[in-house]
Amino acid sequence: MSTFIKDFIQRETISRRNFLFASAAGLTTAAVPGVFGRGAAMADSGGWALAWSYRDRASAYWNAIVSGGEAYVESLGLSRDDMTNLINEGSSEKSLADIKAFLAKNSGKGAIACDPNDSPNARPVVEAVREAGGYISTIWNKTDDLHPWDIGDNYVAHISWSGEAPSEQAARILFDKMGGEGGVVHLGGIPANIPAIERLNGLKNALKDYPNIELLDAQPADWDTTKAAELMASYLTRYGDKIKGVHCANDNMAYGVIEALKAEGITGMPITAFDGNPEAVDLVMKGELLATVFTNPHWGGGIALALAHQAAIGAFKPSEEPKEHREFYGPSILVTPADAEAFKKSYLDSTPKYDWNDRWGLSAGGIVYR
Repeated sequence: MSTFIKDFIQRETISRRNFLFASAAGLTTAAVPGVFGRGAAMADSGGWALAWSYRDRASAYWNAIVSGGEAYVESLGLSRDDMTNLINEGSSEKSLADIKAFLAKNSGKGAIACDPNDSPNARPVVEAVREAGGYISTIWNKTDDLHPWDIGDNYVAHISWSGEAPSEQAARILFDKMGGEGGVVHLGGIPANIPAIERLNGLKNALKDYPNIELLDAQPADWDTTKAAELMASYLTRYGDKIKGVHCANDNMAYGVIEALKAEGITGMPITAFDGNPEAVDLVMKGELLATVFTNPHWGGGIALALAHQAAIGAFKPSEEPKEHREFYGPSILVTPADAEAFKKSYLDSTPKYDWNDRWGLSAGGIVYR
């Protein structure tokens, strides 16, 4: 196993283990006195308990999301520990159960940001929040027939990032690097996840203009580095040197692809990814990744919680806002070798400061359904 991938997996494992140890020791927000109750810190949040519900904090992406939520909480004059972490570990059932428990412990006065884990889970989650009297914003996953305005003010907003357009853009860069011909493979996320669907569609859109590029295979690796390494190894066994490029639906899977290629002594194969994590940007700068797409998770995590909380305290009334303020895309940036260094200085070496009252300033427009 290469040193890079080994170090990456080790960091993920240590990060996860340390968080669990902290949980067991009562150091996380779920165990901090006053967060579930009515502690003095609640005064600065207008009497509302704040929470982020998400998969895990082991990956750089989710760590950035949650750090955005913490930045919003700190902007209120509170400690980041005043935000409860509801970690669902990839379980939709746990996601719903944790949110219900959080609301029950706070008598319904909860302002929540949430990735429902998969699209079907969004409806029971937002309905539970409405019934309890809380407020919620969701990101990434919901069904196309579920809209905040159909639920009411308690379902404040849904934020997604257009996966198709930037994924298509990355695919075109990949195909050009391949010289416009040869076989490409795709490693996707969890099949029911909206971003996984959109990013595969983006690849397919680009293929229409490249008749000499063949999509050899497209399979899910569930956003996971280890699964991606195993899947890429199987692709190499099945297709061999027919593979001239790799299209990944996120950075973590690209790390696994790099490991599998290095195990076979293959270097220089063009690979594109998605998320713009620090490790991925470093790989772009080193020439090991052709491109990645940054979705500004820090801003997304902060604005999702800000919208839920500001609606809860009456700073704005969701039902008085246009639909494009209740379902909207966040910003995306394609990172290539030409601009990776400048991007790193602007977004990774130091985190930009955001005005959380500028609710839709970075919106990339209302969500479009097909």
